[in-house]
Amino acid sequence: MSDVLIYHNPACGTSRNTLALLRDKGVEPKVVEYLKTGWTKPQLEDLLRLLGVSARDILRVRGTQAHELGLTDPAASDAALIAAMILDPVLVERPIVVTPKGAAVCRPAELALTLI
Repeated sequence: MSDVLIYHNPACGTSRNTLALLRDKGVEPKVVEYLKTGWTKPQLEDLLRLLGVSARDILRVRGTQAHELGLTDPAASDAALIAAMILDPVLVERPIVVTPKGAAVCRPAELALTLI
């Protein structure tokens, strides 16, 4: 299934497990190492639309500067969160899997099975 995409961080155990799970099921996804490629505003907006969530819902707090940057403040707008995610891609929760069936932040990894 070449129409599967995973936004992947190889340093993340859950991301590695999700990729392995997809491959174990015979799916070879397109792998995007988003920490290397970064994000664009249209890309994040499209991804949020596919996920059906706000930027706050995919904000990664653990192991990031999110709190120090004021991004955990409920008053922080989606526009501010997206701008921060573009500047520091690690602020996006991972892994995110996109298939013709939909998209999900696959935490736990088994959520990916609902998309294939």
